[in-house]
Amino acid sequence: MPGILLGDIFPNFEAETTIGTINLHDFLGDRWGILFSHPRDYTPVCTTELGRAAKLNEEFKKRGVKMIALSVDCVEDHREWIKDIIAYNDEEPGYTLPYPIIADPNRHLALALGMLDPDMKDQEGMPVTARCVFIIGPDKKLKLSILYPATTGRNFDEILRVIDSLQLTATKRVATPVDWKPGDHVMVPPNISEEEAKDLFPAGVCTRQLPSGKNYLRYTPQP
Repeated sequence: MPGILLGDIFPNFEAETTIGTINLHDFLGDRWGILFSHPRDYTPVCTTELGRAAKLNEEFKKRGVKMIALSVDCVEDHREWIKDIIAYNDEEPGYTLPYPIIADPNRHLALALGMLDPDMKDQEGMPVTARCVFIIGPDKKLKLSILYPATTGRNFDEILRVIDSLQLTATKRVATPVDWKPGDHVMVPPNISEEEAKDLFPAGVCTRQLPSGKNYLRYTPQP
């Protein structure tokens, strides 16, 4: 399964997690999903990331996105590690992590999904899991993948931003420009003619004039 490409059906699998055995496609149902991997339990950067993801749970829920994490340790270790994550977040007693963590002690999923970081080793000299982000659409197709090395923590605000873009462009014939945020103007793709653009975007289209004379920088209010 290595080399999953954008538009591919994301491989289905069954795995042990902190909420029991899950089938990935059944777990996601008809919702968007994000699978994010971690080098291993009880590591500093991973603890901050899982804490941040938990803090943003309501933001992911608003977007209809189900979260699931993966780390190359067993379920028992995950459950003990979760106590540290909850303490890091200064949560009240009784708080539960709002998403499951997949156990991958043999690194089978990490290898199959192309998650291993060859330059980063654990205490036993084994490659650790890189920080992958897979965003999966309701059709189970891979919509976006980001791969960070084990030493670099992710920016979850950026992950939310790209989900907003993916969900907008999945239903509207627009593209989002550099540094776009929800509410900003969007761009009219080049495959839409001037006449069609008038019908599609009644709020109007603004074209940026360029030295080439080619009218390809076209903006319109976010539909």
